[in-house]
Amino acid sequence: MYTTRVSRLLNAPRPVDHRALVSAEAIARWRVPPGVRGEVHEFDAREGGRFQGSLTCDAPDAPGKSAERTDIYHGNFARLVPDEQVAEMLEFETEGPTLRGTMTTSTTLTDTDDGGTAVLVIHEGVPDAVPVAGNKAGARRASAHPARFVESGGADSA
Repeated sequence: MYTTRVSRLLNAPRPVDHRALVSAEAIARWRVPPGVRGEVHEFDAREGGRFQGSLTCDAPDAPGKSAERTDIYHGNFARLVPDEQVAEMLEFETEGPTLRGTMTTSTTLTDTDDGGTAVLVIHEGVPDAVPVAGNKAGARRASAHPARFVESGGADSA
């Protein structure tokens, strides 16, 4: 298992960014890399609350961890600090033993001097069967979506 870190600066205040992290609609719209469709099946944004989602690749030959082209995951919110942090425990729904195990995703928001937000996302416990380069590239591509989403005011309508 390994850990990845991705950071990004957003031109929006922390409350706007935090709302996007605890909104099922927002998560389905922006927490996916390009070429992937996200769907939220269950979402209870409170500490201990459960969630389930799926990510389906548009490419017909893309492998999936749970089904053809699809990764299904579930978990719970381990920590919610308004406007500061969202920590989630999650795991893939898979028959593959090398892809099993609980991962932690922690998103921390801090103010920048210009009124924006520095976002740090740490993925811990990622199974070794998930290629490191692919995980990092997907996380970087997906991190561009919240920037466009919150900077355009999308989080306010989520």
